[in-house]
Amino acid sequence: MRVSTVILPVHRWSESGREIWQRAEELGFHAAYTYDHLSWRSFRDGPWFGAVPTLTAAAAATSRLRLGTLVTSPNFRHPVTLAKELITLDDVSGGRITLGIGAGGSGFDATTLLRGGEEPWSPRERADRFGEFVELLDRLLTHDVVTYEGTHYSAHEARNVPGCVQRPRLPFAV
Repeated sequence: MRVSTVILPVHRWSESGREIWQRAEELGFHAAYTYDHLSWRSFRDGPWFGAVPTLTAAAAATSRLRLGTLVTSPNFRHPVTLAKELITLDDVSGGRITLGIGAGGSGFDATTLLRGGEEPWSPRERADRFGEFVELLDRLLTHDVVTYEGTHYSAHEARNVPGCVQRPRLPFAV
């Protein structure tokens, strides 16, 4: 059996962040995940750091621990820029990244970027956007050059060289 843990992205790296991730590795956890949100409603007035920079620092501070997100969603990410970040993170970690992905909810992440009067996406809209998000992200992580035109996302000759360390790409946990 493999046991993993979640580490909230609330710790300043210079104070305790590094030690917390290293301790997870020392305790023998298979993987440690962090939440990929803009904030958490109950933490929104306190520290909340970005998932990808946090995981990059954790990758540099550990050597065996698998690392990942719980969960990355289309609520505030575009597949082209996310693919570039993930390829870099997979490289820095030596191929220890798992991407937890989901359609996103209607909570804080979904409402933070809305213009005045806009409503969060309906469940149907979230599902449609998520399907396209995963399709494009998979292409971006498995091909050097991608052109894509969808309902929600597009990419024109997006380049992702050298690609992921893990082949054919880093794993998705949906």
